Amino acid sequence: MIISVASGKGGTGKTLVATSLALSLDAGAVQLLDCDVEEPDAHILLRPHFGSHRPVVVPVPRVNETLCTYCARCSEGCVFNAIAVMGRSVLVFPELCHGCGACAYLCPEDAIIEEDREVGLVETGRAGKVRFVHGRLAIGEAMPAPVIRAVKARADHRATVIIDAPPGTACPVVETVRGSDFCILVTEPTPFGLYDLTLAVALMRDLAVPCGVIINRDGVGDDAVDRYCAEQGLPVLLRIPFDRRIAELYCRGVTLAEGMPEWRKAFTDLFERVRGLAPVGV
Repeated sequence: MIISVASGKGGTGKTLVATSLALSLDAGAVQLLDCDVEEPDAHILLRPHFGSHRPVVVPVPRVNETLCTYCARCSEGCVFNAIAVMGRSVLVFPELCHGCGACAYLCPEDAIIEEDREVGLVETGRAGKVRFVHGRLAIGEAMPAPVIRAVKARADHRATVIIDAPPGTACPVVETVRGSDFCILVTEPTPFGLYDLTLAVALMRDLAVPCGVIINRDGVGDDAVDRYCAEQGLPVLLRIPFDRRIAELYCRGVTLAEGMPEWRKAFTDLFERVRGLAPVGV
């Protein structure tokens, strides 16, 4: 079973939920994937011992201009504007290249070959019983999707896989959540939390991924999030109170499941409820 933990905005407590859920599951194999490759931070809370470090590469074009006739078919076929023909020269913009191979396929002179370019890193390890994988996008790179795909490629589908998604509702979240059996959306009872929750719910429905809501910092703000969930038929799976002790734990890099062990049962109950709401057969 693959459970994604996402949020429409940053700072809602998504990573705290993902790590505490992983640590609370005693039965069977548990794997946590941190797909927030631009700002991975689950390792700060889990403190895993890494045993593998592998680069993530994407193929980018290299043009042999002794063969090139400057017909511009490569440029016309690139929907990402990563290659351009300017008179009798060809410009390649590696940072824009998605590695789709269209330029090499379309070149009638076979003047284009593809070379690997490193765009990030995937590290795997273990934090106690939890197997851990995360990705790091290289500094200056604009596209996290290849690194996210590399992290997800290491998912063990025989295990319970928990994915810590990037914040927001843009392409990195789509790439992360796609294929999940269920998505937990973490929000807060504020106007900003509600607005971004509505965007996240719309995304989950577009992706056909069932979802439920955790309300963090419960007790601040108002009841607008509760009313929205009721109107939309969204289950409120868990409430985490606005509690200074929880904030202090997080600031020290301690998960809720470790710092306040009484919360472990709440997270195991959360897992059972999610399993009951996921599609039949998962």
